[in-house]
Amino acid sequence: MMIGRSLSLRDQINFTYRLHSILQAGVPLLEALHLLEQCSPKHWRAFLSHTIQGLKGGHSLATSLSAKGKWFSPICIGLISIGEKTGALEQSLFLIHQQLLAKESLVQQMKQALTYPAITFAAAMLMVITMLLWVIPSFEEIFHHFHAELPMSTQLLIGLSRGLNEHALVIMGVMFMTGVAVLILWRKSIWFQKWCDRHCFQIPIFGDLIRLSHQITWCQNIAHLLQSGLSLLESIRICAQSSNHWLSHDLSAKLFKQLSLGWDLGLAMKRIDPNGRFFDSETVQLLEIGARTGMLNTMLINRSRSFENQLEHRLAILSQSLEPVFIIFLGLLVAGLLMTLYLPIFSLGRII
Repeated sequence: MMIGRSLSLRDQINFTYRLHSILQAGVPLLEALHLLEQCSPKHWRAFLSHTIQGLKGGHSLATSLSAKGKWFSPICIGLISIGEKTGALEQSLFLIHQQLLAKESLVQQMKQALTYPAITFAAAMLMVITMLLWVIPSFEEIFHHFHAELPMSTQLLIGLSRGLNEHALVIMGVMFMTGVAVLILWRKSIWFQKWCDRHCFQIPIFGDLIRLSHQITWCQNIAHLLQSGLSLLESIRICAQSSNHWLSHDLSAKLFKQLSLGWDLGLAMKRIDPNGRFFDSETVQLLEIGARTGMLNTMLINRSRSFENQLEHRLAILSQSLEPVFIIFLGLLVAGLLMTLYLPIFSLGRII
């Protein structure tokens, strides 16, 4: 059976909100899904039809949602399953909705911070390539007629332009093949994915932002699962299964094993991450206190909010500082290219 394309984050938010609202009005689950099917977007139809068929076949909502396709993460499926078993499906859907909204907000903040530098850098590279392919060859013809000895910087620029024009197709082919190879390697090689995930935190400036975003997700996921009534062990197991970052996944799996052996939460976190690559010392200390006092869920929520404040602060500073930095960068780039091209022209009068 064709299930159609997977649900986007915004689709998941809309689905949980609509289903929660209809169930809150007292409509039975199966009838609620039929109502959603009648007024839903076209790309929801296959997904809703499959879910309805699963319910009619005697399966639970959680089982129907997870049978085929990857519409929701294991954490969301786990929360729905708990809600069905405890009779609190509406509360579980509301909790999932809030979790997805927080995730969307985090993604939007990261996109806003990275969009400007990405566009500026792409524009700078496009300008340089345009000059190398079309502008500089025209200047080369002018310099050739005067038989003047060119400065070393101008010679290097002309040589770079000549090489790019002569081997443009080869360069484009190599870049395309490299991109395809990296994409295939990313999809097929778990080792390559782990290598990227383990080193992404070391990227200057942006590494700390990536780390904070994954720490926020980890704390929020564990807190939501604990709030739904799951044990800490089960919450960590589900969190490991649903993680889209290999370092977070591996550390969560190791933490599950350490807790299963009887270690306290704080000691277990120190054992699995002694260098603080993911769990910093403050987080370990606060969660250890929360586990001892029975306030772990509160500590996780407070810690995630603290990470969110840090991320928002750093993103604000980054967005404010990157704009003048890139303006200066573009100015220096244009000025350097123009000076390199026009410097020989300034001396042509003496040559003539």
